Amino acid sequence: MLYLLLKAAISGVIIALASEVARRFSGWGALIASLPLVSILGMIWLWRDTSDPQRLADHAQATFWFVLPSLPMFLLVPLLLRRGVGFWPALLGGCALTVVLYIAMTALLTRSGVKL
Repeated sequence: MLYLLLKAAISGVIIALASEVARRFSGWGALIASLPLVSILGMIWLWRDTSDPQRLADHAQATFWFVLPSLPMFLLVPLLLRRGVGFWPALLGGCALTVVLYIAMTALLTRSGVKL
């Protein structure tokens, strides 16, 4: 249980750091948020828990494929905000777009023989 709490605390500190830096310097906060820190931490925790190179390789490859459909959200949200849409509807729209693109990516990769 202590290990789980440690993982959660370290991961939470990184998210808090990104948001606090972004309050003062939006560009630097965006840089921290854009780093694949969650993915790196996930790989570290997975390696420590399993030491299974095949599982880690599968995880890293699947992460790559799932990052791609999430990127358009970072274009749609600011577009909607700049057009006067409120924060919550803009965020919901970005998340909905991401879900649709995740489904499309999964279907496309499955048809292409890529295992996720």
